[in-house]
Amino acid sequence: MTKSALYRSGLEAIHFSGAAKLLAAALRGLGAIFMLHHVVPSKQDGDSGFAPNAMLEITPEFLDAVIGHVKRAGYRLVSLEQAVEVVKRGRGGRPVAVFTLDDGYRDNLIHAWPIFRAHDCPFTIFVAPAIADGTSELWWKALEHVVAWNDVIDPGDLMPRSVIRLKSDRDRRAAFRRLHGALQALDPHRQTRAIRALASAHGVDTSFLCRSLAMDWNEIRSLAADPLCSIGAHTVHHFALARLDAEQARKEAVSSRDRIAAEIGRTPISFAYPYGDALSCGPRDFALIADAGFTVAVTTRKGLLAPSHAATLTALPRLSLNGSFQKLRHVETLLSGVPFSLRNLVTSTK
Repeated sequence: MTKSALYRSGLEAIHFSGAAKLLAAALRGLGAIFMLHHVVPSKQDGDSGFAPNAMLEITPEFLDAVIGHVKRAGYRLVSLEQAVEVVKRGRGGRPVAVFTLDDGYRDNLIHAWPIFRAHDCPFTIFVAPAIADGTSELWWKALEHVVAWNDVIDPGDLMPRSVIRLKSDRDRRAAFRRLHGALQALDPHRQTRAIRALASAHGVDTSFLCRSLAMDWNEIRSLAADPLCSIGAHTVHHFALARLDAEQARKEAVSSRDRIAAEIGRTPISFAYPYGDALSCGPRDFALIADAGFTVAVTTRKGLLAPSHAATLTALPRLSLNGSFQKLRHVETLLSGVPFSLRNLVTSTK
């Protein structure tokens, strides 16, 4: 059983046991910050079974359903900045729900924005200027295209003396995992050079790919003009801060904020760590972001908001709206706090 399938089974077991409904009031904390990436319509039947980044995509219908669900459940829809004030107070009456979107993809403008407006729902989009400029490699998407469009892949210096032959979607999924692991192990600068070389050798134009997927600055300014929308910083090049020295990490964060301020006329006070897991950001980076003057920063670590987070406002957890878990009962179970309480219990007994 895959990790994703195991996790799904756990959510199903908690839901059907009734524990989520029974314990939610005690365990849900102050609320949740939701994390999204792409919001795109469902793919048509017959599309390829090779979709390694599908977990980053949810449908507009699911987003609409989730917002409707949290409203019916009594959550207040608030901005990230308003949620910070709730955390500082350590109480907020009704729990809060915050919606955040990473990277600044054009589908956020086309498909997500109308849904947020229909619900009068605040949202934050974290922008990396290199992505908005169309100069980012978006290496995980470029790799997907390399594997999807080629039957033979020569990884070159990434995996010397290794030629990969692909005959099926199963082969492609295995190749993607293997190449993804090799790229992920590199420091950001080497990773950039490696994906550029791999993409160029296999007919993938990374600049075209980035321009086709990401909002440009005019589109970002259109969104930023909406009072419901806040723009946050996300480094310049979508680099994992923990893989940079302190000076480089600070420059990525501050330069991102300064460029966004120059483009939209408003200085971001929030930050999202690219990748956001324990290998991509840690205590040094949380302190660095606070010292750089950001009010709040979010990770991708799973969890709900709690009064204790007042001491770690630059290391807040989020709940991923994951394309592999597009069922309201999964969202309801996560919002109950039961999965995280069980995780903490298991961790504390090890």
